[in-house]
Amino acid sequence: MSIPWPNLMDQILAFSPGHPGELRAYFAPGRVNLIGEHTDYNGGYVLPAALTMGTWLVARPRADRQFRFATTFSHHVVEVDADDVRFRPEQDFANYPLGVIDVLNRRGVNVPGMDLYFLGDLPIGAGLSSSASVEVVTAFAINDLVGAGLDRETLAVIAQQAENEFVGVSCGVMDQFSVAMGKKDMALSLNCLTLAYELVPVHSQGYRLVIANSNVPRKLSGSKYNERRAECEAALAVIQRRFPEVQALAEIEPSRWAEVEAILRAEGAPGFDAETLVRRARHVVMESYRARQAARLLAEGNIEAFGELMNASHQSLREDYEVTGEALDALVEAAWSAEGCIGSRMTGAGFGGCTVSLVREDAVEAFTTHVEAAYQRATGRAPSFYVTDIGDGVHALPALDALVR
Repeated sequence: MSIPWPNLMDQILAFSPGHPGELRAYFAPGRVNLIGEHTDYNGGYVLPAALTMGTWLVARPRADRQFRFATTFSHHVVEVDADDVRFRPEQDFANYPLGVIDVLNRRGVNVPGMDLYFLGDLPIGAGLSSSASVEVVTAFAINDLVGAGLDRETLAVIAQQAENEFVGVSCGVMDQFSVAMGKKDMALSLNCLTLAYELVPVHSQGYRLVIANSNVPRKLSGSKYNERRAECEAALAVIQRRFPEVQALAEIEPSRWAEVEAILRAEGAPGFDAETLVRRARHVVMESYRARQAARLLAEGNIEAFGELMNASHQSLREDYEVTGEALDALVEAAWSAEGCIGSRMTGAGFGGCTVSLVREDAVEAFTTHVEAAYQRATGRAPSFYVTDIGDGVHALPALDALVR
């Protein structure tokens, strides 16, 4: 793998002067969730896959207990004393790696000062896990450089803690786990309650994954994401009064849904509309079931049936969970009407961001042309497209000199 930026070495050495041989390079992908949305923090199943796009990190240890952060996306260099690691809005992008450093410190890992230079080709705020990519690559690099001996599952949980406790976004573990554990040409069927997972071969010969970016950015900490989580927690609390053995909403099987729905309607929760709780819980129960079924269909190569589940997922996210919005719905409806597309849905948290579609390989060009025109007519905006492959999770790279053209 090569870093696709010319003259990068000059930029890195200007930021972190010293011998190039002391620099270490790492890569963490973004992820696309094929199905299983808003089930992760509800203890359900998800089916993400790592991308070949992602975040590169070049790091050099320092002896003065100073952390310095830079990125190609900003001219601003952030400097933080190792004894004063805390969230500050003005630290901007650096709050994500600083959150990882904070969690490692609290776990007893002595993290020395470092120069950390980030590069990436993931669109920010598009729902492709740019923040998880930054967090996981930071955790992996520090673990490697200080010899902490933490495994990938632990690094994923540390990265999630950083986003929950330091940045303040109540995300589930799916993003960080798939970035850490992904494998080329494999999807990751993950039980987010137990972290049990299975790598599922993606038998999609003749089809490509096409990601469409609505170019409507969403910022999770300022969106309705935390509101949805609170609604799910309220629904679970109602159900647990009758069934205390239920640990998470997504544990409920579809066969029990009628009984659970009656309880939610009859009992409700203070401060919440009962009908809203029903719709939120119904999405979680059915979406987790779809994610389990989808893993089996992918492994069997039943790509058409998998596409039908993608469509059902988007309908549920639109009608029951209400996280799609005008832009994402316009993209998906355009995809559904395009020849060669067998499934399309929003991916990520919603409220803007991206869709993912399964498109016949010989129809990709016509698909993007059709969707672009329809989306522009509907919204007045232009989308961006990424025809992508499924790649490996976080890993170290060869010597930096060999990576820069």
